[in-house]
Amino acid sequence: MSVTPASVRAAAERIKGLIARTPMLRNAALDRAVGAAVLVKPEMLQRTGSFKLRGATNALLSLAPDVRVAGVVAYSSGNHGQAVACAASALGVPATIVMPADAPAIKRDSTAFWGAEVVLYDRESGNREAIAAEIVARTGASLIPPYDHVDVMAGQGTLALELAEDAAGEGLTMDAFLSPAGGGGLMAGCALALSEASPGTKCFTAEPEDWDDTARSLALGERVRNDMRGSKFCDALLTPTPGKQTFPINQRLVTAGFVASDDEVRAAMRFAARNLKLVVEPGGAVALAALLSGKAKFPGQVVGVVLSGGNAEV
Repeated sequence: MSVTPASVRAAAERIKGLIARTPMLRNAALDRAVGAAVLVKPEMLQRTGSFKLRGATNALLSLAPDVRVAGVVAYSSGNHGQAVACAASALGVPATIVMPADAPAIKRDSTAFWGAEVVLYDRESGNREAIAAEIVARTGASLIPPYDHVDVMAGQGTLALELAEDAAGEGLTMDAFLSPAGGGGLMAGCALALSEASPGTKCFTAEPEDWDDTARSLALGERVRNDMRGSKFCDALLTPTPGKQTFPINQRLVTAGFVASDDEVRAAMRFAARNLKLVVEPGGAVALAALLSGKAKFPGQVVGVVLSGGNAEV
């Protein structure tokens, strides 16, 4: 089974009413700062504070009711875990979330808030996939991974579908679309959606410095790994390598990847708070950081940028 633009359209219908259709925002200070018409997609306005609720909701709704009743398991540094917990709560499904012990307290607490069982592990020595697999084998629950899953990717792609529709409603067509990347599921779904909804839009990823596996993989034409020793500041994006399912899609549809330093991300977070009046978490601000730093340049063009989450301690 593969994910297609039709999968994204079907996901949009399936999750309607269960997720927020986040607005397309414009800001004159941002346009002036980067010399482009910037269309901001603020996914911190989702119920769980990130875009992840889209994919999690679509994945759970795609399970047959008799399968769903056995529960779901997810592994996550926080945002995907919260999303699965929230979607499971809405559907009355038991959920177990495997999370690194060093995940921000706001993400651990928010996951538990939705009624999920939280299982902590050591990010340096533990294996989250193995822990989740053991729980699945023991309970019969279904695994909902954070990005390498067709229904998750399709759900995430609804974000770009909305942005393309809202841009068209303002008489605009995006020349470029820029999104944070961890495992690549968000971009894979969005790139597929845009390949049909806005085929002239070029897609670009943004990643934290030293966690640029997607950018390097795109440049080299094969999946490469991070050494896992970089800064943990952008905790939502700390994946070892692009996904097995996400990378072939992104390799085909994404033009290139950008990288932002921690200082550039901090500056983007401050800019968003001051000018957009939005709280953006570090990983969620990476695409905006690439724009504001001048690393991603689109002079005079229309560019969509995703602020993917807002689960930051303030």
